[in-house]
Amino acid sequence: METGTTGTSVKASSLRWKILRQAILRKPNDEQSEIGVKRITRKTKQGFNLLPCHLVDDPSHSSDVTVCYTLPIDSAPKLYLTQRVVDHAELRDFEICNKYNIDNTGLVCQWPSEEVLAYFCLSHADMFRSKRVIELGSGYGLAGLVIAAVTEASEVVISDGNPQVVDYIQHNIDANSKAFGGTRVKSMMLHWNQNEISNISSTFDLIVASDCTFFKEFHNGLAQIVKFLLGKVQPSEAIFLSPKRGDSLDKFLEKTKENDLRFSITENYDAEIWKHHTEFMNGAVSWPSYQKDHCYPLLIRITV
Repeated sequence: METGTTGTSVKASSLRWKILRQAILRKPNDEQSEIGVKRITRKTKQGFNLLPCHLVDDPSHSSDVTVCYTLPIDSAPKLYLTQRVVDHAELRDFEICNKYNIDNTGLVCQWPSEEVLAYFCLSHADMFRSKRVIELGSGYGLAGLVIAAVTEASEVVISDGNPQVVDYIQHNIDANSKAFGGTRVKSMMLHWNQNEISNISSTFDLIVASDCTFFKEFHNGLAQIVKFLLGKVQPSEAIFLSPKRGDSLDKFLEKTKENDLRFSITENYDAEIWKHHTEFMNGAVSWPSYQKDHCYPLLIRITV
């Protein structure tokens, strides 16, 4: 998630300090003493489990840990992502959020939609071949790194509005540089209402993003940056994977129409992802809190 308009900055700031208060007042419990994968904020206890992963190092002696992702296709390189371990907010996180008028969701956890986006890109690699691609609100960069490693894209830009997150992205790019072949890969700090980015206007063939439509105060900026980045000459589109989350997705799509963008929504867009979803829905695979509205990402394709 990135920045909203000036008129909504008070709401965003208020929300961040409310979350901080909850973090400070949180009572210790048994879960806080768990180690291994359960301690990593990037690996939630529930998810679609489409990309196998395991810990490379011991998370009990550091605030960061490296996780190895094994991509389920022949000859695919392993990807190594360094990410947060500690399952609580730090004061500096909120100081940076207030300084840049951003949120810190990229540091909090691995949202299930991010893994789904990475798997979707892996399974539909042909659509990225020889294309210039940018990921918005990337978090630690899993989807962007997958695109760079397996699709033969010409360039992949992995962006976020949080400078702490961008530092992790650049570290992960450096750690996996041998996996990218001829694809150019770089990180970028990018706010959704940023004006000083004329050098990348209308330059991307594909935009990808996951679960970036939750905060309504950021919707207009997100729609505007999509319109700004998409190429105007060659065919181009944005691919969003986002749950409905009440009326949040609908409100974002209203903003896309206000910005003269077109969109389509697809519910069943990948056989394997849909299979996992139906297993969660009918209880064949346990995910006690699974709700379609909040957990299952719809595929939204946006064009100019």
